[in-house]
Amino acid sequence: MKPSILHVMTAAKNVSPFDVNMAFDAGFDKIMPYTNVDLAEVVTLAQDAIFSRSPSGVKREALFIGGRDIDLAMAMLDAAKNTMFDPFACSIFADPSGAFTTAAAIVAKLEFQLKQQFGLDLAGKTICVFGANGPVGGCAAIIAAQQGAKVQLVTHRAVAELEKKVQHWNAKYRLAMQVLDGSTETAKQQRLEQAELIICAAAAGVQIIDQAHLQAAKKLKALADVNAVPPSAVVGVSPDMDGQVILAGQAVAIGALAIGQLKYQIQQQLLKQMLAAEQPLCLEFTAAFKLAREILFSRP
Repeated sequence: MKPSILHVMTAAKNVSPFDVNMAFDAGFDKIMPYTNVDLAEVVTLAQDAIFSRSPSGVKREALFIGGRDIDLAMAMLDAAKNTMFDPFACSIFADPSGAFTTAAAIVAKLEFQLKQQFGLDLAGKTICVFGANGPVGGCAAIIAAQQGAKVQLVTHRAVAELEKKVQHWNAKYRLAMQVLDGSTETAKQQRLEQAELIICAAAAGVQIIDQAHLQAAKKLKALADVNAVPPSAVVGVSPDMDGQVILAGQAVAIGALAIGQLKYQIQQQLLKQMLAAEQPLCLEFTAAFKLAREILFSRP
């Protein structure tokens, strides 16, 4: 049997060691990195990968798209997919900076706790996303909006830049997400007063929500903090929390370790799916969220 090969493409200077380790642990024999890749180069790289092997050999290889920009990663995925045809086609998995699998884990965890604790789902819930300028926050916002949540992306900087991104996402995915200013304490408190769900995906080690902010969040049901570096983004939320009650039982909290464990499972299983697939797979955040739900809701 020919060795399995994962071709890892990224627009960044380096390929993520996290992704390399995950790929080896999933069972790929060889991992080949391609760095500083422009979108225009993806087609040629993909063609070289698929045309250099027989149809049976192509089944033993796959493409992984990294980087930090979720829009660029999706464009690279589309470019690679559109250049393939039967029988010269292999599986493709996009997960820039782990954003797709992490975002899927965040939203699935929130949905699961909302169902378990309150018998509710995401549809119609107002969710505030802090750190939405980054890839994890932006992708989590898209996934939540696709489930019918009323998504508010709260930012303390670069409002115009985020608005431009969100206009693009709303048009591409047929959503109605909002960008709201959170640059002042008054503005932040106003956002939290309306929030039923909160996602904190800002820079590591930065506290966003203190005790006074939490007390203002009278409608809050659940929150997720992806930051594992002290201090936590939300006061009182530790990385190991996974559905523990806060605010006198009014809400539940999900910490970074609980999110990270699910993210790890999602990425590992999707990589293994590519190795086992008889037909080419095209995997991105929708596939990651579907799997996250299956993992959580199938547990006894």
